[in-house]
Amino acid sequence: MIIIVVLNDKEKIDQLTNNCYDLLIMIEKFNEIIYLIVFIAHFLGFGIYAYQMIINNKKFRAKFEMDETATPIMRMIGASFLGSLLMALYIMFVRPGGVEGTWAFFNLVFVQNLSIFIVNTYSIKIDKTGVKNDSNEGVIAPLVFTILSAVLIYGLSDKIYP
Repeated sequence: MIIIVVLNDKEKIDQLTNNCYDLLIMIEKFNEIIYLIVFIAHFLGFGIYAYQMIINNKKFRAKFEMDETATPIMRMIGASFLGSLLMALYIMFVRPGGVEGTWAFFNLVFVQNLSIFIVNTYSIKIDKTGVKNDSNEGVIAPLVFTILSAVLIYGLSDKIYP
């Protein structure tokens, strides 16, 4: 009975059709749904880290046994995550061409992810200065972000490069 009522409501059918059309356009902008999912996963991770470093850094500091003097530098790093997240949201929802011609953004994100991975691996596994926690998150998370960003560059290369 409810299905019949919903299907008879032309306005709701039009809205559903438009939403499906918008989703198909978004999938097309990202070549395939897999690259859209990778994009969302990558930048959702950036959003989580931005939140943890800017807003909820007390819990983050406790997890890695850092004192409150780390707060300003954590917020600065969190702001970098936030900036990339905002740019990703702009590309995904606002920018008329979507990912077309955005090679500089994707390459910058890849190089930043790779740099963080290399520096963290050295700091946590080799140098160990100031490391009080044996968590591998500081190595694994940037490695995952690096792989995701490499997959995005490969999968979107026909669109991001002019």
